[in-house]
Amino acid sequence: MPLEEIVRLAARGDGVTASGRYVPLTAPGDLVAADGAVTPGPHRRSPPCRHFPECGGCQVQQVDDEAYAAYLADRVVAALAAQGLAAREIRPPHLSPPNSRRRASLKAERRGKAVLLGFHAEASHRIVDMRECHILRPELFALVAPLRALLATLLGPRAGGGVAMTLADQGVDLLLDRVEADGLAATEALTAFAREHRLARLGLDDGYGAQTRWEPEPVTVTLGGVPVPLPPAAFLQATREGEAALVAAVGEAVGEARIVADLFAGLGTFALSLDGRILAAEGARDAALALKAAANAAGRPLFVDHRDLFRRPYDATELGRFEAVVLDPPRAGAKEQVAALAASTVPRIAYVSCNPATFARDAATLAAGGYALDWVRPVGQFRWSTHVELVGAFSRGGGRGAGP
Repeated sequence: MPLEEIVRLAARGDGVTASGRYVPLTAPGDLVAADGAVTPGPHRRSPPCRHFPECGGCQVQQVDDEAYAAYLADRVVAALAAQGLAAREIRPPHLSPPNSRRRASLKAERRGKAVLLGFHAEASHRIVDMRECHILRPELFALVAPLRALLATLLGPRAGGGVAMTLADQGVDLLLDRVEADGLAATEALTAFAREHRLARLGLDDGYGAQTRWEPEPVTVTLGGVPVPLPPAAFLQATREGEAALVAAVGEAVGEARIVADLFAGLGTFALSLDGRILAAEGARDAALALKAAANAAGRPLFVDHRDLFRRPYDATELGRFEAVVLDPPRAGAKEQVAALAASTVPRIAYVSCNPATFARDAATLAAGGYALDWVRPVGQFRWSTHVELVGAFSRGGGRGAGP
């Protein structure tokens, strides 16, 4: 059998030849022999991390940025094609730089006197003990080694837990999950750790919700120039650079609209970055209250509606009052809300998604309702992973304008 060239990356990051042969850990342009031997091509790079490919935090460190950007765009194109759609324009993807991830969820397990701390291995519950990381912000990685020592005093034999880290305005917000700290010695150890490492907040969740043990001043995250109270374990875009790319794309998609609904608004990433009269709808109570408090304190003309958009989506008549709609649903998409949008008269829609498949499904509903998919901007915040986010810009008119 002659050498076969890897022509693209499949959804899970494996290389694929023109004949349909899947070869793990290859890059476009690599040549593969019948016995599996690989001759590196122009898009192969040496993975920077010693834990790759064992660690599940990254799947495609073996490719260069050009190939990785093409892979992200291909994921979007393929998802749309599966629904019989094509965007008028696929814009160059944003790639967040290495060491820019400002939030992470790690797993911990005590083994004898030692504690393993890191991401799970790929397709496994086994923890890869993190000794280096090329995606986390330095402020987060700096806590990994000290956390091992702290958790060794808090976790019982063979016990496990979780560590959620978020970089807030005041420093690192740290939440220990399934970790108990009973007694004076444990309490003093937590306080000393928080003080030594200048944490913004230290909380514990022993199964009954987050309990704050250290918070010298209220923890905030600045969105659209406004400090927003940050609830424990609240959702935040993974990188500041990725957030900026998403915000810029949403702003362009909304255009000059000044009466805008931001659906699934979260803490206000988009609502606080838009001008005009803004309705922000959010189903999570803590996030809705935080956004409301921040908007009121900043004097922003923003109305917050605490509303479950899966059970009570806005109907077409309610949506008709707006000049544009922004929506940023979870991975499951916004099937119920999109059906109402498709029947509405809203001129512009900016759809932010973290799942190309459910985005494409919802795009098909909008296209059937007469919306055109003008452009898509893929965003790679989770560098070297198979995860892709995007902003899709829709406009009313032109029939099935998102079609091929």
